[in-house]
Amino acid sequence: MNTFTKRGEIAGPAGPLSVAVDTTTDVPSRGLAVVCHPHPLQGGTMDNKVVTTVARALTQRGWRTVRFNYRGVGHSGGSWDEGRGEIDDALAVIAAHRVDGEPLVLGGFSFGGYIAASAAAKLPDAHKALRMVLIAPSTLKHQTPPVTADTLLIHGEADDIVPLSASMDWARPQALPVVVVPGAGHFFHGQLMLLKQLVLRNFAE
Repeated sequence: MNTFTKRGEIAGPAGPLSVAVDTTTDVPSRGLAVVCHPHPLQGGTMDNKVVTTVARALTQRGWRTVRFNYRGVGHSGGSWDEGRGEIDDALAVIAAHRVDGEPLVLGGFSFGGYIAASAAAKLPDAHKALRMVLIAPSTLKHQTPPVTADTLLIHGEADDIVPLSASMDWARPQALPVVVVPGAGHFFHGQLMLLKQLVLRNFAE
């Protein structure tokens, strides 16, 4: 699989935002995917291993995949805004990269799952996300909005940062299935290949 990563900046609501765009020439383009990273005050960046694993899987399936640093992270301008501005950053990344309303996948890990779901809820009906991929989303500390029924939700059985029970409680009223990885912690140490396979399998069609 020949994949290419182009790094650059776009104009964001609080200053420039650093972005990395992953593409492949091996399969036809299916649209745009945007993957959001974990909590910036806890070391989260667009180069987090879970984020890059999800991005690689989506790129392999033909999605032009964008990762980005929230305001105040790395070379992105601005400063931490308690989630509000970070949602706006995600929406700015979508607007800057989406071409003519093309199909859109939104993904996120941990705090990034909250950001992705919140950004999806703010998109106008005519521009809603086609699919979502949430990895151990922050459903305990954040009011994560409901998502579409075909959302892929993956959670580690032994997650000690976002307990599995929190995702189950969030998913239950939506009748949303949860894919549980036995023995996995929050960061899926030693199980990133399995995580990638789960995403690949879900996006095979």
